[in-house]
Amino acid sequence: MALKGVRRANKNPPILSHEFVIQNHADIVSCVAMVFVLGLMFQATAPLASVFIAVQHNATDPEMLTTPDTPMTYTYGSKDTAAIFFYCLISIVMHAIIQEYILDKVNRKLHLSKTKHSKFNESGQLLIFTAVSAAWGLNILVKDNIIHDISSLWGGYPEGHAQMSFMLKFFFLIQMSYWLHCYPELYFQKTKREEMPGKIQHASLYLIFCAAAYVLNFTHVALVLLTLRFVEEGLHHVCRLLYFAEKTQAAHTGFRVWNVVFVSCRLISIIISILTFHYGLGSAENQVLDAASGNFNTPFIRLNALVAVCLVQAWMMWNFIYFHLRQMRERQAEQMALRKKLAERKTRKGRRDD
Repeated sequence: MALKGVRRANKNPPILSHEFVIQNHADIVSCVAMVFVLGLMFQATAPLASVFIAVQHNATDPEMLTTPDTPMTYTYGSKDTAAIFFYCLISIVMHAIIQEYILDKVNRKLHLSKTKHSKFNESGQLLIFTAVSAAWGLNILVKDNIIHDISSLWGGYPEGHAQMSFMLKFFFLIQMSYWLHCYPELYFQKTKREEMPGKIQHASLYLIFCAAAYVLNFTHVALVLLTLRFVEEGLHHVCRLLYFAEKTQAAHTGFRVWNVVFVSCRLISIIISILTFHYGLGSAENQVLDAASGNFNTPFIRLNALVAVCLVQAWMMWNFIYFHLRQMRERQAEQMALRKKLAERKTRKGRRDD
């Protein structure tokens, strides 16, 4: 069965037209991805194909591989761009599969309006991704012993951070691939022009944050911050889906819980960032820039990283406060209008009685 990014029209559009590409983009992209997979089957093309599919830049010393259980460690390099490109293609295909076989079926049962239909699809896609990412992040935090010792967020920098475990590196590759795929999805999903700035901003912030943490070897603290964000954002999308499904009571209860979780995650993120960049890395002995060894712990980089994280947290907090203030004003305006109508009815009734 062919994959369809959107529901096919009754009339087949001309080949290679915009409508044709949009309707069949998942099939086209899956064929491109299959070329790299088939390349692994032939000896001549296997080395090149493996650059796109397998995790590269293995940093494990061969002399240390004394037992099969010896963990493999990896660094980053230029070959990672090939892997990001390939998994970006996979993200586009998975997006289409989730849309067609899960979200479209639910939408048909709910009979949502066009506006709610778009928002429901957006929250559905992000809920699945954030839930998987949050569970994956927690698993890495436990397996790499990051969650048990907070000093591991800065301890052993740069040697202990420049070399990543397989799952940690793969996690960041998938993150960058997913947020990169959001840009072509604007075209494939026929996103309205007024909705584009918000979606581009959302994807760009994640992509820049993940790429910067990956290149500067701040992956440990970035993993904690991302996991906190995914837990909170996943809960938010659950509440939105309940609201769109007209489960009003459950949605209101969920939003109350999310309000507390949102504020808590913002405060915890700021505290962790200050502990890591100001106290932890700030007290390290080696604070000289050395890209060869992966040491980016300089006062300038550290200050900019801390300010960037805090500004993003403050910006999200401001949007949160502004949203609730706007809702409060709307409720007050509705109450005033209702009171005015009641007062007018009483006045009319009094005149009739006279």
